Parts: sequence; C-alpha cells; structure tokens
Amino acid sequence: MFRLIQVMVLLGFAGMAQAQGMQVAFGSVQQDSSLPVEVTADNLDVDQNDGTAVFTGNVLIGQGEMRLSAPWVLVVYLEDRSGIERLRAKDGVTLVSGEDAAEAQRADYNVQTGLIEMTGEVLVVQGLTALTADKMFVDTVAGTARMTGRVKTVLQPEPKE
Repeated sequence: MFRLIQVMVLLGFAGMAQAQGMQVAFGSVQQDSSLPVEVTADNLDVDQNDGTAVFTGNVLIGQGEMRLSAPWVLVVYLEDRSGIERLRAKDGVTLVSGEDAAEAQRADYNVQTGLIEMTGEVLVVQGLTALTADKMFVDTVAGTARMTGRVKTVLQPEPKE
C-alpha cells in the first residue's frame, strides 16, 4: 500500500510538471559569470559597426566548469566593448555543466546575469534521469533550471535489494 501511495505521489508530481513546469538542479557547482569566456571555432566574422561576432563551425565555448557547443554562435559585446553581453547559439546546441548535460535547437546566454534560455526539443540528462521539454531556463548562479512546455520524464523505481 505504501508503494502505491509513493507511485501516486510521483505521478502527481509528473502531472504537475507537465502543467506548470518543473524546477531541477543543473550543474555541479554554481557558475561565476564574471569568469573569462573562451571561444574556439573554425571561422569568425566580426562586425565592428554593431559590436557582434559570428563564430561558425565546431564552436566550443568554455566558462569555468561550463561548456557550450554549437555549429553557429553570435557573440554580442557590451556597448563599450569591455566584455560580452550575451551569446546566441543555434542549429543544435549542447550545454554541459558538471555531470549534467542539455541539448536544444537554440540557446541564448546572458553572460551578465548568468541566465540561459534553451528552446526547441530540449533534452536534459542527469545521471540515469532524462527529461524533455519545449524550453529550459538555466540560472547558472543558483545552479538551477526550470523546464516548461510539455515536460516529460520517466520516474525509475528504486531497485529492490
């Protein structure tokens, strides 16, 4: 009977996740958005007029423990060119922080606030757990994420000994 109640509670949580979104931990450590951002890519096009740079081909971005990869990344610099305001990645994005990984079609990272919005077929893998959603908002400072829009996961029962 107790096991049935546990399953019903877990299914209730899964239903709430689909209706309202789901808060999850993301990353093994809190990310410091003041750390330098290292970018490697096959190609770079810089536009001095609007303060942007477009990296293409095997783009890999690292900041502290976090890694982001994508085929195409737009870097928008601060107005005074003293640092990066935001990064916009598309065409298949992978974000890794500690043991956690996420994939999506697009990602927008506000370097100043440490907030990342991932959209389009979001998949998050945390150990043996996988979650999918339409969108995920990652707060790299708090080490949390919120998933919204048809959130789905499979809850695994604890193995019997």
